[in-house]
Parts: sequence; structure tokens; C-alpha cells
Amino acid sequence: MDSHAQACVDLGTIAGNVAALVRHVAPAAVMAVVKAGGYGHGAVPAARAAVRGGAGWLGVAHVAEALELRAAGIGTPLLCLMAIGTGAHREAIAASVDLSAGSVDMVRRLAAAAAQAGQPARVHLKADTGLSRGGATAADWPSVVAAALDAQAAGRVSVVGLWSHFASADEPGNPSVARQLAAFGEAVAVAEKAGATPEVRHIANTAGALLVPEAHLDLVRIGGGIYGLSTLPGGPPSWLRPAMTLRARLAMVKRVPAGTGVSYGHRYVTSSETTLGLLPVGYADGVPRAAAGRPLLFARGRRWPIAGTVCMDQLVIDFGDAPVAAGEEVVLFGPGDGGEPTAQEWGDTLGTISYEIVTGIGARVPRSYA
Repeated sequence: MDSHAQACVDLGTIAGNVAALVRHVAPAAVMAVVKAGGYGHGAVPAARAAVRGGAGWLGVAHVAEALELRAAGIGTPLLCLMAIGTGAHREAIAASVDLSAGSVDMVRRLAAAAAQAGQPARVHLKADTGLSRGGATAADWPSVVAAALDAQAAGRVSVVGLWSHFASADEPGNPSVARQLAAFGEAVAVAEKAGATPEVRHIANTAGALLVPEAHLDLVRIGGGIYGLSTLPGGPPSWLRPAMTLRARLAMVKRVPAGTGVSYGHRYVTSSETTLGLLPVGYADGVPRAAAGRPLLFARGRRWPIAGTVCMDQLVIDFGDAPVAAGEEVVLFGPGDGGEPTAQEWGDTLGTISYEIVTGIGARVPRSYA
């Protein structure tokens, strides 16, 4: 490891997670969601690994993310879930990227872009079944379907998918899940009665794929799960394995006397003579400032707390009398095999989710692949 820190991604683990998920949700297909740089793991390598594992679809949020995959030579069916990037819709249509529409206005914009591209836009119509983010409400849904079918009749649009998204599938037993699934069934019925003949219907995310088998339908969209993460209480099932390990090496160690204030604000003061180690990662690299004082670092076979305030580029560890030396490796998180924290533990400890931890790893931390 030549750099100050490194996020090591096991692509075989991603492929293995996808293969396990494919078996779990069969006969539904799996869409591997590789938005946000593959949840911080690297979009193109993660996408290729997911396809090797059996993913029949890929998903992203922004048009630029879709075009990045196409530019890398990845031809797998690909859905842009938000279709953000108005100026690039024509280019996305020409690259055979499926696009989402949840309003009459978006249907019309995609139809216009299709006219420029010289081929129909492959469109997935999104119904808002209770998340209240994107998608058409039940009141607006018939007009969105009608606009899409009119555009289809004109040769501008092909309605290939109907979809929605759960609000609380990661809360076992939450009654909103059944309500949303029923609402989606009603939306599908409205669209099909109007003449839509979708290739795929999809509503399940990672949590839905794991906990709600009746929501699998034709396709499940799995994001965190392909990286061995989930938002379920207690984390993912044991057969999904975290794919990323974040490491750094100590840049400096020094002995200091008792009563030494450490880092900004001296929120930590040494209780005795001790050895401090400087780790060259900070909140600009994705280590939350709220991690100060938490035993979330692993070195020399045990856990260590962060001593004092996390800085932009560095943090300090109090090693006591341990014979630590500059250059020694510290693991921030990994799969947990050797006692190191996991991203799930970081999230649980800091009151957030593992997804925020891994996607927050900064761009200056290089990714390496195995």
C-alpha cells in the first residue's frame, strides 16, 4: 500500500454476493445498482463483477453514470432510475439506456429526446405508492400512462417497465410494505388495462428482496446487498459478505507525557505517559468527526479508540505502551473476520447506515481490486 490509505475491494466477493442473491430471488432477475460510484466501490469494476455473478440488469441514478458504464463497454440492460441529466437524454437513448419517467412532463421530455436520437426511448414508468419521492401519485398515474402510450403510438417511446420503491421494507412487519405492494398492483392493473405491456415490473430493493418474497415480481433492484451491506436491523444475512476493507498506515508515532492535550480543542487529554500514533485519514477521506472517542480502529490484534477530534486529513490514536511503529497498518473497517469493525458497526455506532459510511470514502482514497 503506497498511498496514505486504501480502500481494498474484493470483486470476487461482489460476484459471489450477486450469485447468492440470484439464487435467493429466482425466478426474478437481479438488477445490480451501481450508482454513486458503485456505493463507493467503483462503478465500472463493481458492474463487471455483478454481471459475472449473474446480474441481468444494472441500475444507476444519473445519466452520466449510465454513460460511464456504456463507455467502458458494458452492454448489459441498464436503467437510469432518476434520469437526471436533461441534456444527455438523447445520448442515453442512443446508447440503449432505459430511462425512468414519473410525470407527464418527463414522458414528453423523453419523447422529444427520442425524436432527436432517431429511436424510441425505453421507459420505465414510476408509480409513487407511498414513499412520496419520485413517481406519479395514484391521482396522476392514469395521465402519465396515457401520455406514455400516446408517445409509444407515435414511435417515440417504448414502455418496457413499471416500477415503484418501498419506504420501509427494512422494518420487518411494517404495514406500509403490504400497502405499497397492493398500491403497486393497482397501478400495474391500470397501466395494463390502458394497453401497457411491460417487460418487467419491479418494486423490491435489497430489503424487499431479502424479506418480502411476494415483492420479487419480475426483477429486484439490489444496491447495498451486492456489496455485502444492508439497512436491516443487525445488518445483512451471513451469506452476504462485505466487499470493502479500508486501511491506512501510521505516518508517525511519538511518546508524550501525562496531561497532553490531543487534537483540536483538546477534547482528549492523556492520563499518563503514552504513545500517540498519527493516522493520515480524516473527515475529507470519509471518517466522520462523530467517530471521536469510539473504538472503531483495529491494529496489533485489538481495537483502539480515536483520541480527540477527527481532523480533515488526520486523526490520532492513543496506543498506551504498545510497541507500535510508523508504517504499521490500521484497519478502519472490513468484513470483520479478524476482529476489525465492519461498515455496519460504524453505521450502528454513529447512528447512521453502512451505505453512508462506504459512499463517504473520499475520492483521494484510491481503490484497489482483488
